[in-house]
Amino acid sequence: MIAAGRAAESGADVLILEKMERAGRKLLITGKGRCNITNIAPMSEFIRHIYPEGKFLRPAFSQFFSKDIIRLLEAYGVETKAERGGRVFPFSDFAADIVNGLLKWNHKAGVKTEYGCRVTKILAENNQVKAVQYEKNGGMFRIPCEAVILCSGGKSYPATGSDGSGYRLAEMCGHRIIFPLPSLVPLTTETSLAASMQGVSLKNIRASLFIENKKQADEFGEMLFTHFGLSGPVILTLSRLAVEALESKKDVIIYIDLKPALDDKVLDQRLLRDLNEFGKKSLRNIFREWLPQGMIMPFIELCGLEAEKKGHQVSAEERKRIRVLMKNLKFRVNGHRGFKEAIITSGGVSLDEINPESMESERVKGLYFAGEVINLHADTGGYNLQIAWSTGWLAGTHSASAH
Repeated sequence: MIAAGRAAESGADVLILEKMERAGRKLLITGKGRCNITNIAPMSEFIRHIYPEGKFLRPAFSQFFSKDIIRLLEAYGVETKAERGGRVFPFSDFAADIVNGLLKWNHKAGVKTEYGCRVTKILAENNQVKAVQYEKNGGMFRIPCEAVILCSGGKSYPATGSDGSGYRLAEMCGHRIIFPLPSLVPLTTETSLAASMQGVSLKNIRASLFIENKKQADEFGEMLFTHFGLSGPVILTLSRLAVEALESKKDVIIYIDLKPALDDKVLDQRLLRDLNEFGKKSLRNIFREWLPQGMIMPFIELCGLEAEKKGHQVSAEERKRIRVLMKNLKFRVNGHRGFKEAIITSGGVSLDEINPESMESERVKGLYFAGEVINLHADTGGYNLQIAWSTGWLAGTHSASAH
């Protein structure tokens, strides 16, 4: 919609071939239905959150950045607000308002949309786009054109239409595809420890990712235990490196620091104080001072302690076991969830074959790319949608003016 609206207002005759029966299906589910539009971080910081090569986006961001999408949406009745971490949401907290705002803009700009169209081929002659072939209601159609913007998404949440078909279309035009992997995705773990704490949500913890026994990253914030392993914001952020390592058959471990604000000495003093103060109580009850209810029994068993043991009976060695596990709760990662649960896709059309100044293919003149079909992905926080807005805007601008 961004690419189409920009191309249309730049003078092009624009038709969207939309595979689904309605527009913006994926937008409607982003940010848990609230739509994290963008982030107000400055460009230099923004780029640090993008992989594998954030600098590729400097030309696109210079043309259309966070303030620009906010301004565009507000011009079509969508008020916005900034929240923790610079994340921008619609003031209403309804993602549908974003879709409706973009549709109003498209309509005013003169964009036409055909729904239920499955593009099967982009036709080119002498390395120049000539037509698009698509299927609708069982019939096959061909429409001539001077330019095509391929913005079909990645493979995550395929029910919304992003089923990876864009990669096949790009490959048919001679483009190299970096193998797509789920990213910002929950991780599965060995043993039943995570499952025994299923449903427990933790705040203000630190998760550290180790690959082949070397620390690669850590994140502070919220996480969730599930029946299969680990999820939540900090886990999703770490999943980018974890998934890549798992694909290379490397050993992946995540350590959870449940008390990151306390160093070993201060935590030990806290444990000792509470064990003395509540010395006549059982460990089962004392642990309520330290951990959420759903973690208590699995944690006590992991420590090799008796739940009914009194606080004053806990030895220094047992107290050390509690402290070490609170600072280093270990989970060996043995896999990840699939594209159906991945927020985004890593991989896609190789950056080496796209002109960053225009988003035009280096192989086929008149073919442009925008959004998640490109080999770019980012952390959570509005960064991924801004990639889509900015590359779409740039592609729309140049596809209209160059042809």
